[in-house]
Amino acid sequence: MSDGGTGTLYVVSTPIGNMGDFSFRAVEILGSVDLVLAEDTRHTGQLLKRYEIAAKMFAYHEHNEAKSTPGLVARLVAGETMALVTDAGTPILSDPGGRLVAAAIAANIVVTPIPGASALLSALVASGLSAERFTFFGFLSRSGGDRRAAIAELADLPHTAVLYEAPGRVAQTLADIEEAGGGDRRAAVARELTKQFEETRRGTVAELGAYYKESPPRGEVVIVISGAPEHVADEAQIRGRVRALRGQGMSARDTAATVAKELGISRRVAYQLTQERE
Repeated sequence: MSDGGTGTLYVVSTPIGNMGDFSFRAVEILGSVDLVLAEDTRHTGQLLKRYEIAAKMFAYHEHNEAKSTPGLVARLVAGETMALVTDAGTPILSDPGGRLVAAAIAANIVVTPIPGASALLSALVASGLSAERFTFFGFLSRSGGDRRAAIAELADLPHTAVLYEAPGRVAQTLADIEEAGGGDRRAAVARELTKQFEETRRGTVAELGAYYKESPPRGEVVIVISGAPEHVADEAQIRGRVRALRGQGMSARDTAATVAKELGISRRVAYQLTQERE
C-alpha cells in the first residue's frame, strides 16, 4: 500500500524464456505491490514461486479487461499499488494491458515501467537489419481486408518491419509478402528466443518462405524484414501503364496494385496517379 494518496501501476517485463533475464528491480516490485495483475495466474505463479515472491494475484486478460478495469483503477485511486505482467516479455505489446494503462493515466495514476525482456527488440538486434527506424505490426490478421492492407503496407514500407507470427503460418505470411513484391527483401526469422533451441535464420523473404514451407518452425516466432529499396520509376512509363489498364476497364484499386507490383513503386503513389485520371 502506498503512503497516502493514489497508488502506482507498475508495468513489469518478465522473461521470454531464459529465467536469468529477470531484473532485481522486477523481483523487488512484484514482492512489494498489493496486487499482481497476471494474464495467466498459473503461469505467473510459477515465476513468483521460483523467485520466492509472495504476492496476491488477479487474472487480468483480454476476456475480462473491459469489465475489470474500472474497479482496478478505483483501487489505484484509493492508494493500492499494482504490477501488470504478461505471460512472457513486456506487457501491452500484442498482450492485454493497454486499456488499464490508459485508464490509469486518465485518473492521474503514476504509471512506471520496469523494463526487461522483449521478443520484439531481441529479434530486431539479432537480425542484422537496420534498427534506426522500424514499425511493429504485432500479429497480422489471418484473412480478409485487414490482412491484405497490412501485407501491402509491409511491401511498401521504406524501413524495417517486425511482426509476430504463429509457427504454422510463417511460410504463408512470407509467401504473401513475396507475392506483394517483397520477395527480394532481406529478412530474419527468430524463434525460441533466449531458450535452449534459439535460432535466427537469415535470407531473403523468398528464400525463408521456401525453407519454412518445407521445414515449419516450432515455438514462438518473430519475423524481421528490411525496408523496401528506394525505386525511381519513369513517371511517363507509370502514367502510360495506368492509362492502359484503366482503358481495359480495370478498377483504380486493382490498377494501383498491378502497377505497383510491375514497376516497383508504392501503391500509394500508383493509386494517386489513377485518381488523376478520374
